Amino acid sequence: MSMFGDGLDAAVQKAFTRPAPKSAGAQMRYLVKQLKGTKAVAQMLRISQRTVERYVKNQIKKPRPDLAARLETEVKKRWQPQVRAKAREKAASTDGIVIDTRARMGYTAPIGSTDQDRIRHLTVALPPQYAARLFEAQEAGASDARLQEIAAEALKETYFQDGGTRAGSLEEVRFTDIEHLEFDL
Repeated sequence: MSMFGDGLDAAVQKAFTRPAPKSAGAQMRYLVKQLKGTKAVAQMLRISQRTVERYVKNQIKKPRPDLAARLETEVKKRWQPQVRAKAREKAASTDGIVIDTRARMGYTAPIGSTDQDRIRHLTVALPPQYAARLFEAQEAGASDARLQEIAAEALKETYFQDGGTRAGSLEEVRFTDIEHLEFDL
């Protein structure tokens, strides 16, 4: 499970103007239309082409739980690409992104200061440049660890150092244990 990647996807999905198809038949028809054929859908979902055709014709209505999860994931991945792109662009250029997290966070600081990890609940509006870095890294296929580093760097700059007005000697902020994480555009 990719906590940071899934969190960014969920934030972008809140911008959708119409709900994604819910029934298995509607989801399958949408994917067939997007991928221009039942064979491509069958290969992507790892099922037979005949099974895809039966879902399209509503001869099968209830997929197995693992197939239902793959089907929903693939539909949401492709649903409203223009709305998704606009939401990302707006967050990366003007609005920024809000991170809400309850996590154990630690940091590296000079000797003589307390740098012990502790649980913090933070809701911080990150500036657009960090939203842009998060989305660019996600699209480039960055690991969840890399997304976590970018978010920690953003929190260091925005929350801990308050844009350079305090904690100037703070070297690194890191997530050590995450209980809750949510992004909002």
